[in-house]
Amino acid sequence: MPAKTVKKEDKTAAAKRTALNDMSERRFPFTKQNYILMLAGIAILILGYALMVGGRSPNPNEFFPDQVYSWRRITLAPIVVIIGFIVEVYAIMKKPKEDKVLSGQNSETK
Repeated sequence: MPAKTVKKEDKTAAAKRTALNDMSERRFPFTKQNYILMLAGIAILILGYALMVGGRSPNPNEFFPDQVYSWRRITLAPIVVIIGFIVEVYAIMKKPKEDKVLSGQNSETK
């Protein structure tokens, strides 16, 4: 008796079903903690840029180097902005702990 041949269409249909099952089991890429860290990073960035603002004189013909080149604008603000970007990168790269994810899945299946 000849072996049963599997049609190509059957393989692709099975692959599509498997892909749909995999998609239904996927999680969101970020957790609540990631979003909180992202918002904190954005707040730090806004603070850093706000620290850079200012130094304008009422008369455009006058120049006040102590306002433009103040420690706050030249040193503190860029450091705060860099910290904000570091927090953003950490928030994006942070993965959830596996034990919390597994315990969450186990409670859903019960």
